Amino acid sequence: MKHIVCFSGGHSSALVAVETARKYGSENTILLNHDISSKVEHEDIKRFKDEVAEYLKIKITYANHPDFENIAPIDVALSLGGFQFKAGIAQCTSKLKTEPFYKYLSVNWSGNKRGCDILYGFDGDEPQRISRKQDVMRSMGYSTQFPLADWTPTISNIEEIGIQRPCTYSIFKHANCIGCLKAGMQHWYGVYCTRPDIFEYGEYAEKKIGYSIIKKDNGERAFLKDLEPKYHEMKYAQHICPNEHTSPNTFWAMVEKVLPEQCSLYPPCDCSF
Repeated sequence: MKHIVCFSGGHSSALVAVETARKYGSENTILLNHDISSKVEHEDIKRFKDEVAEYLKIKITYANHPDFENIAPIDVALSLGGFQFKAGIAQCTSKLKTEPFYKYLSVNWSGNKRGCDILYGFDGDEPQRISRKQDVMRSMGYSTQFPLADWTPTISNIEEIGIQRPCTYSIFKHANCIGCLKAGMQHWYGVYCTRPDIFEYGEYAEKKIGYSIIKKDNGERAFLKDLEPKYHEMKYAQHICPNEHTSPNTFWAMVEKVLPEQCSLYPPCDCSF
């Protein structure tokens, strides 16, 4: 029996990798990753993935888009003429992660679906994501496990084994692409401050597509070009540091003290696999 860890490069998936290898053995654990273009995946995330794999003595298995290094999420959106064609499903996730994942399963496991299970890094406070993923994979004939929700942990932080999580966690909550197309205003303020090239490309894509990346909590759209003046004031006049670790309500309440009429972060992204 092989246990396929959806190894995204984030902290949660690394914890799942450690727990799985400890429970079932490294020889029975597969670390399945989708490598993402270095344009949007920080080099320290790639360092992190390699160090976790080296610690576990497991070679990373890649299920990549054939031209992943040259295609970033915004490129996918531009090629298809939209950011999301179905609520909650970003086209970049489908093309760069989901389709290569399903192809890997089809090529390697379609004839032996009972010979593997698939493990995800969702935790106990994400019951809807767990239920949704279980239903999808069950319909395909695969079983799933969610160690962070269902197992007694042997480790809580990856630093316990001497590995530092990616430096991107100093600002962002996840190790997703910088410029996530399912993220909201708080994430994109971090993009504005740290990766103005991606922010500018996002503005270009919105203009070409005629639709915004960000949806406000009230259902209205928020275009990056309209947010840019506020972001400029936040960064240069008020010196507000980008930070996704502060809750959206607290972060935007702080902003509203000096800059009125801000709104909260769009609900968390679901881009792992």
